[in-house]
Amino acid sequence: MTRSHRFPLIFPGLFGVLVMAVVLAASVGAAAIAPGEVLRVIASRIPWLGQQVDLSTVSAAHESILLHIRLPRILLAFLVGGSLSVAGAAMQGMLKNPMADPFIMGTSSGAALGAALAIVLRLNQSVLGFGAVSVAAFAGALLATGVVYRLARVGGRVPVTALLLAGIATGQFFTAILSFLMVIASRDVNSIVYWTLGSLSSRGWQHVALVVLPAFLGTAILMLYSRDLNLLLLGEDTASNTGVAVERVKRVLLITSTMMTAFMVSVSGIIGFVGLIIPHATRFFTGPDHRFLLPASGLVGGIFLIAADTLARTVIAPTELPVGILTALAGAPFFIYLLRQSRKIS
Repeated sequence: MTRSHRFPLIFPGLFGVLVMAVVLAASVGAAAIAPGEVLRVIASRIPWLGQQVDLSTVSAAHESILLHIRLPRILLAFLVGGSLSVAGAAMQGMLKNPMADPFIMGTSSGAALGAALAIVLRLNQSVLGFGAVSVAAFAGALLATGVVYRLARVGGRVPVTALLLAGIATGQFFTAILSFLMVIASRDVNSIVYWTLGSLSSRGWQHVALVVLPAFLGTAILMLYSRDLNLLLLGEDTASNTGVAVERVKRVLLITSTMMTAFMVSVSGIIGFVGLIIPHATRFFTGPDHRFLLPASGLVGGIFLIAADTLARTVIAPTELPVGILTALAGAPFFIYLLRQSRKIS
């Protein structure tokens, strides 16, 4: 079956896998819950279906665990994984660099520094119900991105090479400040390190509410520019000759991808490699066309992070691993593979 003939099957298949991933992830844990109970609880919350669902056989404890602990965490994993993957696919297409990811703009380093400052300074204020660490991480991510963009801008243009180099330099600078903080505030090292490893532990519906709009709105904006992304793959000159306002498109793509990443990092910490490996894995069955690649990457990335987070909380239970460790274990070998492939091509 050719790739074009597989297109009608891709998205129904991914939605089916997503439903299975959600049900299985919600079923496992310290309290095992039957998949049938999970489906009934989920169905009971669907407006047009809820009144027809019988929950009499579902214990109050299981319903509470699902609604207040597991389901918000699973949905958050889907939104974070999907958003990082979509942003990664857009960055790779815009930069024409297979090893680009959402953190190429120094977003992760800025977020880590912001979170570390909040931890070291013992900030406990909240903004709209969100803790100081999340707010500081979001602000740090935006600050780092702004610095990178200003450094890379030459006149009215932002050359790709300058952007990459500015991202690397800024990331290293912010990382150096973070290391200095960890040295002088050794009592907070464990908290800082745990945050930088990424985790979805103790996250609830308020965190889902924070990121759901940026996730879907950001994906929709990037989808509107999928044709421009396809043309950018042919080179900026070619894209410009076909009517693409290259610099404006790059600016929109950068801002949208960065905002999506900043929101996700503020609630999850730094979960690396998702935005790098998922677009590549998805490209194997969708091809490079961003009209299909972007939404498929979102679904695959969401499924991947649901699976990784489920392993993180169950593999050595009752101890919970930071999910970033598992994504790094999966992503690092894939990164080495990309390096070897790029050397063969060159």
